[in-house]
Amino acid sequence: MTAISERVSEPTEQQAVKRVSQSVFDGSRLRVVLLVDVYDGAQQQFLEAYEEMYKQVASVPGHVSDQLCQSIENPSQWLITSEWESAPPFLAWVNSEEHVRMVQPMHSCIRDTRSLRFHIVRETGGQKASGERRLQTSPRIGDGVIRHALTFTVKPGSEAKVAELLANYEPPEPQVDGTTRLLRTSLFMHGNRVVRAIEVRGDLLAALRHVARQPQIRAVEEAINPYLEQDRDLNDQESARVFFTRAALPAVHHVTAGREGGQTERHALYYPARPGMGMKLAELLARQDERAADDPRGPVVRSTVFERDDVVVRLIDIRGALDADPVAALGLADAAQAAELTTLLGEGAAKKDGDLVRLLTLARMDSVTDRRSAPDA
Repeated sequence: MTAISERVSEPTEQQAVKRVSQSVFDGSRLRVVLLVDVYDGAQQQFLEAYEEMYKQVASVPGHVSDQLCQSIENPSQWLITSEWESAPPFLAWVNSEEHVRMVQPMHSCIRDTRSLRFHIVRETGGQKASGERRLQTSPRIGDGVIRHALTFTVKPGSEAKVAELLANYEPPEPQVDGTTRLLRTSLFMHGNRVVRAIEVRGDLLAALRHVARQPQIRAVEEAINPYLEQDRDLNDQESARVFFTRAALPAVHHVTAGREGGQTERHALYYPARPGMGMKLAELLARQDERAADDPRGPVVRSTVFERDDVVVRLIDIRGALDADPVAALGLADAAQAAELTTLLGEGAAKKDGDLVRLLTLARMDSVTDRRSAPDA
């Protein structure tokens, strides 16, 4: 079984049909805000670690500037802001192994962090927008849902056992707090790669911490530990942090078409990119999904593109069979665009024979489980 049907009609009371588009690919400048809570007495150590890190960040392509600020009310609270030419170069850096190594010295003196990313819409003062300082042209309209995913690989030969463990767990309580709720968790596998996509209304970080604290979830995570290709120890804070940092698979684009009615099926497609081509491949899929959302006859109702390094995953809710329209299912404008897609794919997926059905078969992921919470109270 490779898809999951939603046994509900659209729209639901909690999911009004409207055109929604969220993307990192609009070319506008990015402001990153990092809130840091430093252990008492470790302020100087933190400052020294930051200065070493900044020497390296300053040479990263796309980086513009940084500011480090300390609270005037609580010396343990720090704020790091950075500006980037656009979101893609920042995401390429923050998701890299270089970044994992670079921030490691800082974590021994940090109690907690929170990262926020914003496109710049307006600015005033001495540095006004120019052709080289691009601003977001207009506000985007969202749907109040945050989408995120995790991905990791398991040891070859363990796929069936891992799928069994991941499919059979008691879901956590969906209501996290007064403002945050888990909406949906969709889990897929492609060979030995696992992808877990979640949808949250409210605070993503609060939701992730809520899930991690649930005993039944912790038991499943411990049960799959022996099968992971990357070792982790959930009892070791640093080991767990590094694992989940590497596993993060951010959503770089989402679009919901404003089309009413009909039952949909949820599918996930895996596009292994050529080395260094992951972001470009994700942008290609994002551009086409934007165009397709305007086609009233299109079968794809929602599409989310996730990307990290050379791993690109596209989660789609589609009307009808997946293979009924391979062009639309793959996120292509037409069959001719398949040539551009295949030039970005890695070996094994990039056979240039024009067989879109074959390409769709290679890309589709097997569904493991899909859990939706009841509508918000």
